[in-house]
Amino acid sequence: MADNKKNTPKNGKPGRISFNFSWLYLLLILGIGWLLFNNQQSADPKKIEWQQVKTMAESGDIEEIVFVRNDIRGEVKVRPERLAKYADEFPNGAVPRRAPHFYFLVSARFDPEENFAALNENLPVGDQFKVVIQNADHTWAELAQWIFPTLLLILFWVWMFRGMNRGAGGAGGGMGNPFNVGKATGKLADKDDVKVTFKDVAGLYGAKEEVMEIVDFLKNPKKYTALGGKIPKGALLVGPPGTGKTLLAKAVAGEANVPFFSISGSDFVEMFVGVGASRVRDLFRQAKEKAPCIVFIDEIDAVGRARAKNGGFTSNDERENTLNQLLTEMDGFGTNSGVIVLAATNRADILDKALMRAGRFDRQIHVELPELKEREEIFQVHLRGIKLGDDFDVKFMAKHTPGFSGADIANVCNEAALTAARRNHEKVMQQDFLDAVDRIIGGLERKSNTIRTKAELRTTAFHEAGHALVGWLLPYADPVFKVSIIPRGQALGITWSLPEERKNWSRSMMIDNMCNLLGGRVAEEVLNGEPSTGALNDLERMTRLAYAMVQYYGMSDEVGAVSFYDSTGAQGYNLIKPYSEKTAELMDKEVKDIIAFVHERTRKLIDEHYEGFMQLGELLLEKEVIFAEDIERILGPKVKPEQDDRFEEETAETAHE
Repeated sequence: MADNKKNTPKNGKPGRISFNFSWLYLLLILGIGWLLFNNQQSADPKKIEWQQVKTMAESGDIEEIVFVRNDIRGEVKVRPERLAKYADEFPNGAVPRRAPHFYFLVSARFDPEENFAALNENLPVGDQFKVVIQNADHTWAELAQWIFPTLLLILFWVWMFRGMNRGAGGAGGGMGNPFNVGKATGKLADKDDVKVTFKDVAGLYGAKEEVMEIVDFLKNPKKYTALGGKIPKGALLVGPPGTGKTLLAKAVAGEANVPFFSISGSDFVEMFVGVGASRVRDLFRQAKEKAPCIVFIDEIDAVGRARAKNGGFTSNDERENTLNQLLTEMDGFGTNSGVIVLAATNRADILDKALMRAGRFDRQIHVELPELKEREEIFQVHLRGIKLGDDFDVKFMAKHTPGFSGADIANVCNEAALTAARRNHEKVMQQDFLDAVDRIIGGLERKSNTIRTKAELRTTAFHEAGHALVGWLLPYADPVFKVSIIPRGQALGITWSLPEERKNWSRSMMIDNMCNLLGGRVAEEVLNGEPSTGALNDLERMTRLAYAMVQYYGMSDEVGAVSFYDSTGAQGYNLIKPYSEKTAELMDKEVKDIIAFVHERTRKLIDEHYEGFMQLGELLLEKEVIFAEDIERILGPKVKPEQDDRFEEETAETAHE
């Protein structure tokens, strides 16, 4: 029995049978290939003179001559048994398989009846050839020569625009039509097709609350308008990559009972002049027809970058025209009542100021990296389909992944499941998650150590021991969790720390962390009397931090409390520095003084705990991997900063009251 559900979608409506134009293109290519193949198989006939034709006829080699009267051209067909005789006449001996084999041209005064009859009269009956005299009809050939190239150009044009508009969905996009190139390629999301809701968005408390308020505004507008409030025109989601900005937008699409258009900022940018502005107009035209609705523009910085102040090499007229049209549609003379624009970017600093003002994007919703409690909730979301072992502790994993975004945590859960499968575990154990974190941070573990000599291995061990010792003994350095000399990725050894989630850094904290970065370099100097190239990444990070202290944070007495930090990104186009050469020399001197102080302090710390330093290095050579418990057994408890007793007393008094 025939399947009647073949072309019926989920909503029960009869589906439209669509024709796949790829088959048409394939047939066209095969047809052209067949013509070319046939042309290769039948080589071109060779041109000869009338005198040669007479010689061939007298030799009895000609089977037939076809003379085209209106072309004054004769075509010669050679007898099959005589073809080998003329192989030398053709390149590589490739005699045409099909007639004609030769052709000749004559003048307009040539009389074919008289000349061919004269040749046949002098030949024996068996050697006489057949004569066909005709007029050629070139009408269809000339028509095909004009139609065929034009048809190829049209098909190529259609194919090119189909590829350009392939992503256009039900929002009235290109649908493969070249005349729809100016149509918006946004996708209209149906509520039944979007399965993500706010329950799937863990953490992001403040951001989720503001987005939920927008959805509630669309569902219950009278609740807000009764007090004189107006619906916000737009909200901008700002945050680092992987923090869940697009996921929030998907949750809005799943929760709102209104149409939801989604489009990428790069979809507006096109190689044709005026296409971007046309697509912006078409997108908002469709949104007005569906109002109330939500328009989501992902990666809006692709089209909303700040306009150049000059018309030089940094200017892009087409992108700026698209941005101007977007500004007009969001808040111009026209009204877009009921259309809310959501946008996402991780580069809000480079967006145009006109785009950021109130009336276009009334709210900026900051989506930051998740904190401890939020990471725990995100783990709970991504662990739903994973079979966990009895030893798994989600709180421990949340503490073990500081600075991880939601996307990173999802990657950790997936990588842990893959690791457990490779080890043939029935459940995903705690160690599988820890190994997954190590692999994501440090890279794939390299099993072979045959490349490293004993001297290199010893240098690597004491390099990491230097990091571990300094990080353990300085109060504001990040506490060390694990030290390994097993190569991962490009690193020969790694010291894992669990950074405290600080929002504000003091000068003492930055100095301690710089000492921690320099600990491996100083350890090599203590061990070998000279440094090696293994501290390249440490030196790069320390130098960047030292310059930030002087140039950005005003932590230099000589330079003063000044900051040359550019939060807008506008100074990146300037060729002139915002400070003089004298100030630049002073900043360089201050940076060198800070680094010299950090080096001296780190060297003094390792010298004072030399025995513990040597024990850590030897233990690393023995075990290859050591943990915080091993470090504590050698150096004692982790040195912590002194508590602020005044703050504790005030807190206690407040609690007592």
